[in-house]
Amino acid sequence: MNERNGFSVAGIPFIGLCLVLAGLGAALVVSAIHAHPDAPPVARILAGVILLAVDGFMLKGFFQVAPNEGQVLQLFGKYAGTVRHEGLRWTNPFYSRQRISLRVRNFESGKLKVNDNDGNPIEIGAVVVWQVLDTAEAVFCVDDYENYVHIQSESALRQMAQSYPYDAHDDGKPSLRSHGDVINSHLRDEIQTRLGKAGVQVVEARISHLAYAQEIAQAMLQRQQAGAIIAARTKIVEGAVSMVEMALDQLSQRGVVNLDEERKAAMVSNLLVVLCGERGTQPVLNTGTLY
Repeated sequence: MNERNGFSVAGIPFIGLCLVLAGLGAALVVSAIHAHPDAPPVARILAGVILLAVDGFMLKGFFQVAPNEGQVLQLFGKYAGTVRHEGLRWTNPFYSRQRISLRVRNFESGKLKVNDNDGNPIEIGAVVVWQVLDTAEAVFCVDDYENYVHIQSESALRQMAQSYPYDAHDDGKPSLRSHGDVINSHLRDEIQTRLGKAGVQVVEARISHLAYAQEIAQAMLQRQQAGAIIAARTKIVEGAVSMVEMALDQLSQRGVVNLDEERKAAMVSNLLVVLCGERGTQPVLNTGTLY
């Protein structure tokens, strides 16, 4: 079922028509009573009462449509269309009406506890920005579209979280922590797939909370710290080796000193200790010869 335009007209002209009918009906009743107070004509009074009743019934057809709002019309349970025109409107008084907001809305899911792709328990939450795109599908294809959005968004979040590891073990594989744009795009597409049948468009979806579960948080923190230390040490060693290589090449090119392989090895060892050590080095003076 898809949305279609429902019948409605501008309400201001019908206000004038209702006033004319009400005045005419009241005039018929009053004139009949005044003209023949002892035996007023029943036909004229009945005509005035009918006009007043019709006028009162027509008043049921008035309704207001606010900006970014739709009114879903039904005729005895059958979908009759949706009115999106703003302002005062008039439609068939037999129509029942249901207000549907077309404004952009958002909600934040709770902190869900799931297992990532590596089987590690994590806590994850998301913010979903959405709006109703098709009022007919929102009303008639699901029981409660707002509740449907909440439940299906959390279900999609669980499914997405199980597809990625928390931390990337290699540079080519996306992870929840390091590839935010990829993860948010996947989450939005996953939610949109589930909410399409409810006439809802997902404007944006993004991770709002991400952490290891409490029972493994300390162990994973130590793991992250160890990985950071290893990465830093690797950089230090690479830089130190480059500096030692540069020093040996420049000493050789400029002819400052000629070193055999044993002295070069000693020099390399000393420079690496100086460059890679965590603490400041203390120099030792050699008062003898190099050999």
